[in-house]
Amino acid sequence: MGTLRGIRRLVRVVAFGLIAAAIATELSKPAPERTWHGKVFDIVPYDFRPPTWRRIRNAYWNPESDRLFNDRVFGVGWAVNLHRAKTLMEEAFRQLMGTKESLSIRMSARSEGARKD
Repeated sequence: MGTLRGIRRLVRVVAFGLIAAAIATELSKPAPERTWHGKVFDIVPYDFRPPTWRRIRNAYWNPESDRLFNDRVFGVGWAVNLHRAKTLMEEAFRQLMGTKESLSIRMSARSEGARKD
């Protein structure tokens, strides 16, 4: 149990450090050059601009992208492209089951034996 607590503490310290580094990066620029989005250490993306619906959609549900991880809409780190995750799970399931046709994962579909109340 103590190890889990230590890992959580480490994750919080790293996250806080990345946020501080991102803010310091922006504040080190002259005011007209501050964009409030970029990368910390040229690796970890950050974005402190107000989110828009278009950026939210492109980060979390983007059928046109093959990337599983996109830049976060607000904050530091990455967002998961749920459309790509769904596609990868469908492909893995299809390979596991040995089927060639495309299968679709649908959360709202009812099976024929489902009881209708």
